[in-house]
Amino acid sequence: MLRTITIAAGASVFDAIKMMADKQIGAVIVTEGDEIVGILTERDYARKVVLMDRSSKQTPVRDIMTSQVRYVRVDQTTHDCMALMTEKRIRHLPVINGGRLVGMISIGDLVKNIISEQQFTIQQLEYYIRGEHT
Repeated sequence: MLRTITIAAGASVFDAIKMMADKQIGAVIVTEGDEIVGILTERDYARKVVLMDRSSKQTPVRDIMTSQVRYVRVDQTTHDCMALMTEKRIRHLPVINGGRLVGMISIGDLVKNIISEQQFTIQQLEYYIRGEHT
């Protein structure tokens, strides 16, 4: 989970996409003041700007963002996050702690975590099989 990047709802889609490209991220949280009002993803851009032949420099983020934001709490498990992403067909989840945005988890983050956990389990089983356990 890395520092979460936000953008104002009134900013242009062009500025949001440029920011996402510069930061090498696939989604940005949309805010109005301190309030989370949406999320903008590459998928939103492709479907609501490119395919609808809109101008990214003239279109405000609020016009194409997804306003129903699904999120998780810091105490939720990898399994909880994967289940929510699968059920809702989303790739990014904001992380909330005490009502405040503290980060964002991507599907890639979760896959890396699962692979790491599986590698650890395999290593422990190999130690056990070889009799190297204590």
